[in-house]
Amino acid sequence: MKLLFDQNLSFKLCQRLIDLFPGSSQVRLLGLAEADDQAVWH
Repeated sequence: MKLLFDQNLSFKLCQRLIDLFPGSSQVRLLGLAEADDQAVWH
């Protein structure tokens, strides 16, 4: 399972949880920092 973390949470979570949730990312790292919730959902 991949997780997508909110931009208000540290990007370091992705690094710390990589063993449990490989492929997880953060909204800001994907270039979606200014996107609305609906765009992030899609």
